[in-house]
Amino acid sequence: MANREYGQFCGLARAMEMVGERWSMLIVRNLLTGPRRFTDLRNGLPGIPTNILSARLKQLEEAGLATRRALPHPERSVVYELTGYGHDLEPALIALGRWGARTLDEPRPGEVVTAESIAMSFRTTFRPDKAQGITAGYEVRMGGFTLRLQVTDGALTGGIGPHPAPDLVIERLTGHPIRELMSGAKSPEDVLAEGGLRVEGDPALLDRFAEMFRF
Repeated sequence: MANREYGQFCGLARAMEMVGERWSMLIVRNLLTGPRRFTDLRNGLPGIPTNILSARLKQLEEAGLATRRALPHPERSVVYELTGYGHDLEPALIALGRWGARTLDEPRPGEVVTAESIAMSFRTTFRPDKAQGITAGYEVRMGGFTLRLQVTDGALTGGIGPHPAPDLVIERLTGHPIRELMSGAKSPEDVLAEGGLRVEGDPALLDRFAEMFRF
């Protein structure tokens, strides 16, 4: 790690030595959704060279932020996952994501939207104060991917894939109704009336969704 040292006795400098290189924080972001195979990580990070992904994963392992384990039979594959030390980065990633989101408008040419980036957007926009006393499971379907969100009395957990028992399914049909809902540009009644969004379950939970997830 000597070639990445800043030579300063500082917590921020030490953190940057571990996760400050290009792609490192996005790999951590993707691992926050749960254990991922190498191919999952590569597919979730369009544009990352294979050798760079291998190098960054090795660096995260050396720093004690991630680990590898073999899945039991019949999977016969290896997954990467964050250690407890790695999971401690989540508040910092959420704060950075919220700060960076101030500059987001429309995707720039060549930029793609991934399931992992949307999962992070839900983490960064979640308002625990609006979720106190609420327990609800959401399944959010957005074209090519599905996300699960579980709110339990002010706490959020979630990941990529369907929810096992959703209280409300939110499905984007056309346009950007979920983003409009989360930004406050349109009300739940508006997006439903316009037909860009479909829900299954208790429709009152869409109002709750709009309150708990807000840019």
